[in-house]
Amino acid sequence: MLSCLSFVWQAQAVAASPLQPQEPAAASPALSPAALADLLDNPEVRKALVDALRTQASGAKPAPSPAAAQPAQPGLQERIADGVQRFLTGVAAEMGQGVDDMRALASGGSLRMASGTAGRALLPLALAAAATIIAFILLRMIAMRIYTRIDRWVAEQGCEPAVPPKRGVPASMRVLYRRAGGIVGALAIDVGVVLLAAMAGAAAALWSTPGRGALDSLAAVFLQAFVAVEIVKVLIRTVFAVRHPHLRLLPMSDELARYWNAWLVRVAGAAGYGTLLVGPVIAASLSPALGRLASMIIMLGVYVYAVRVIWQNRQPVRERLDRRAAGAATFLGSRLRFLSRVWHVLGIGYFTILLVVSQVDPTNALPFMARATAQTLLVMGVGSLLILLLNAVLAKPIRLSEDLRRRLPLLEARVNAYVPATLKLIGWIIRIVMVLLILDAWHAFDLSRWLASDAGGAAIRMVLNIVIVLLIATLAWTVIASIIEHRLSQSEERGMPTARERTLLALFRNAALIVIVTMTAMVLLSQIGIDVGPLIAGAGVVGLAIGFGAQKLVQDIITGVFIQLENGMNENDVVQVAGVFGTVEKMTIRSVGIRTLDGGYHLVPFSSVDVVANHMRDFSYHLGEYTIAHRESVDDAIEHLRAAFAELMTDTVLGPEILEEMTVAGVTAVNDKGVTIRILIKTTPGMQWAVQRGYNRLLKKHFDAAGIELPYPHTVVYFGQDKRGYAPPANVALQAEPRDEGENARAAGHTRRRLKPETAGEDSAEVLGNELEAREEAGAEAPRT
Repeated sequence: MLSCLSFVWQAQAVAASPLQPQEPAAASPALSPAALADLLDNPEVRKALVDALRTQASGAKPAPSPAAAQPAQPGLQERIADGVQRFLTGVAAEMGQGVDDMRALASGGSLRMASGTAGRALLPLALAAAATIIAFILLRMIAMRIYTRIDRWVAEQGCEPAVPPKRGVPASMRVLYRRAGGIVGALAIDVGVVLLAAMAGAAAALWSTPGRGALDSLAAVFLQAFVAVEIVKVLIRTVFAVRHPHLRLLPMSDELARYWNAWLVRVAGAAGYGTLLVGPVIAASLSPALGRLASMIIMLGVYVYAVRVIWQNRQPVRERLDRRAAGAATFLGSRLRFLSRVWHVLGIGYFTILLVVSQVDPTNALPFMARATAQTLLVMGVGSLLILLLNAVLAKPIRLSEDLRRRLPLLEARVNAYVPATLKLIGWIIRIVMVLLILDAWHAFDLSRWLASDAGGAAIRMVLNIVIVLLIATLAWTVIASIIEHRLSQSEERGMPTARERTLLALFRNAALIVIVTMTAMVLLSQIGIDVGPLIAGAGVVGLAIGFGAQKLVQDIITGVFIQLENGMNENDVVQVAGVFGTVEKMTIRSVGIRTLDGGYHLVPFSSVDVVANHMRDFSYHLGEYTIAHRESVDDAIEHLRAAFAELMTDTVLGPEILEEMTVAGVTAVNDKGVTIRILIKTTPGMQWAVQRGYNRLLKKHFDAAGIELPYPHTVVYFGQDKRGYAPPANVALQAEPRDEGENARAAGHTRRRLKPETAGEDSAEVLGNELEAREEAGAEAPRT
């Protein structure tokens, strides 16, 4: 039975966490009833005991220990729950055992040492402690003078303008370098003082035991505790530097530095010497249970004291941090405001962990806390510095050279859009790494084991692949867009792009963007473990459905592509499509936007375009047709047409736009209106309308000067004839306007004169002319017929 219990105890010790104390195997038979009950209460230990009993009953060899099987690491939640359970169980067992040992000690039992034995056992410890303390005090007195000189040396740097500056180093950086050197030098001296004092104590302990030639165990315990505790105090003194403000790591007042320095020194001394010295000495001199009980009582007192101080100062510290955050930069201010609200929670949690660890593993508790704290502070400091540098880079926009901005006008804006996003992504990666390193420092997450595992390796590969894919996609888009912009931004000396090139390059840029985004999204989905095969198949089905349901859209796209490839029209061309005549303002892969002469904007889908009439291709013609009266000479009219063209060629604006001599096609029509003559004037694309307006103006001037009539509509009046050849009488009404107001009565009436039948055959116009002459002689105005 005892062998089974010994095996179970060893199995339980091996399965425990690194912070759990492991008793030697020889102590396993001396388990107390309370400890045995606690072991049997653990399901794993109980199962191991049952397996061991069955193995002994069957006569087989014991199964290999659980450590050899390398079980899977429990999760964080399971580890926390198991640690809390073991902590509470151990505390209960130690309190019970400690009370029993105290009763035995009070009754004069076997736990009490003989006075002579105790004196001989504690003599090396006393000598080591005395020598260490005396050496430490003397060395500290010498070091204080050195600290004062260093502090004065750092202080003089800021008020010595005559110091010759180093080339390329600003004055503020010189002060910072000197201050950093002073702090590091003081820290090194303080650590050296601690180590020299420990060496003096070790020499005294060896002198007290000359026959053995080895350091006494209790003296070694004291020296280890002294070095560990005093190193922690050195770090505290480096941060606050009560007597030397210029060597203080954090900016604060002297009163505040003295308060927090004294409080942290007391807590570190009590916790360190209580767990590393008092407990082990009592355990070695009297009883292990009493030593653990003493350590637990000391740590409970330290915990209560620390929590009370933190809770009392939570509001003053928060107000002080808020005031400092108000005057700090954005990066530091936001973190100080966050720290002001959670600092007391972090402090209480820190001392709670210290209490638990000190009871789970008293020997390694303080080194573990110091190592975890140092790693946490180092990670936070380095990570914050990197994030601060990233924010400093983000605050300054990237400026490219003037020539590069001229050739690639959008590259600077694109880079300033890419770089902040990339730096923010790097910032989040830094934050995630910081969290993982901090969890690893407190053994809440085994980072090295995770990196060595398949899951960790897969995660790292996935992140690297995603970063590489994003970089390739960004680089490809930047190169394509930059090449297109370089072509679109050509000057006149280096060859301006044509309208067709501008349209096709814009379409190609949009298509390239869609392709790059789609492919990048597919690759990223495949990298994070999503099967893109069903997505592609689903997209194909959806595309097929959309193709059937949106045939018009597909027709628009296909027609637009072929129109662009065949160079049917480009931006700024004057075209007529789908019955709309105007200037092309915008072209997409689906439609064309046309601005008409009245300012209307027409959006015409390419599926509605069956014929494209482009008036801006290669050259244009002014087609002019001019009608002259029947009595005019056609040859004279043509001569004046050529004269008007010759004058047009002398125009400084319109003359250079004419490509060839005017072509006179000849007479194209002879009708009731007159004789029509056609001409053709070849012009540059788009200038036919301006040439038409200029030529029409000059032609009208030449025709007017030559007296050539441009006919207008004529009406022939025929009165008809009867069977005898006589025309019916024409009623002519003559009305005269009065010259003055006195003739209103006469002007109100009208005169009628009926032609006699015998005069019907005479010329009507002659009769009317005679009548008009008679009226004019009478002084009346011309009549109105």
